[in-house]
Amino acid sequence: MGAVQNSESYCPKKAKQVNFTICDFVKAHHHFADPEWDGEPLEPDACPTCGQRPCVCEKAEPKLCPECGQRPCVCLCRVCGQRPCVCKKKRKAKVRLADGKEQMIQHMMATSFGHPDGTPISAQDFMTLLFGKLPDFFKNEAELRAIWSAPDTRAKLLAGLSEKGFGAEQMAEMQRIIDTEKSDLFDVLAYVAYALPTLTQQQRAEMAKVAISSHFNAKQQTFLDFVLSHYVDAGVQELDRDKLTPLLRLKYNNSIADAIADLGCPEDIGTVFAGFQKYLYQGAA
Repeated sequence: MGAVQNSESYCPKKAKQVNFTICDFVKAHHHFADPEWDGEPLEPDACPTCGQRPCVCEKAEPKLCPECGQRPCVCLCRVCGQRPCVCKKKRKAKVRLADGKEQMIQHMMATSFGHPDGTPISAQDFMTLLFGKLPDFFKNEAELRAIWSAPDTRAKLLAGLSEKGFGAEQMAEMQRIIDTEKSDLFDVLAYVAYALPTLTQQQRAEMAKVAISSHFNAKQQTFLDFVLSHYVDAGVQELDRDKLTPLLRLKYNNSIADAIADLGCPEDIGTVFAGFQKYLYQGAA
């Protein structure tokens, strides 16, 4: 191990001497040694509480968190859902659209989208472009809800958006920059088009369960609860018509016969599957 050099210096801010140690592994300090200047190192002050050096005061352990009961706390932030909280790290930018409304997006200078002509554009410009194109697909909020509530018309709308340069990848990125990653794509369109407040898929599922309980029998409700759990986990694509058979097989252990025995003929099952979806997208009463 190398030699050490002790020295003292006057600190004008604290009006006292400051002790420091230089660790020198090539012994260069011998060339600069000055016994009169270096002197003996000062001893640190004793603790004003216990009077000892080093301090031997007992440090109180942090208290248990009243929410999670652990120390240190492992709770997730109720706003951003992360630990540690990143709310203050998310800066926002305003986008003023043609109708005069201002929508908020995460301010990410590195985030860029592809314009339909192939050139890269900013998130702000992409939102403005999307806002301008949406009236080509629906005229008002009620029409958007009606289109989105049925698997066939929803699929047609998504295909049309994709043809215009607003495909699944771009819409997923838009979800991220407006903080709706746990929301339905419906919420992205409604937010951009009409500045509507967004809901999570979990909130929509809970809302739909209330209506389902009064419009479907017990066995149908059980199956629809199963469908909703997949919707919450995986998104609106779980409500596509081509997902019905896989969901039935998963729920009934590959026995379509058991599904039919519980839910009725295939036509009836299809009607139940498509018909309940409107309850996910109902507007305020």
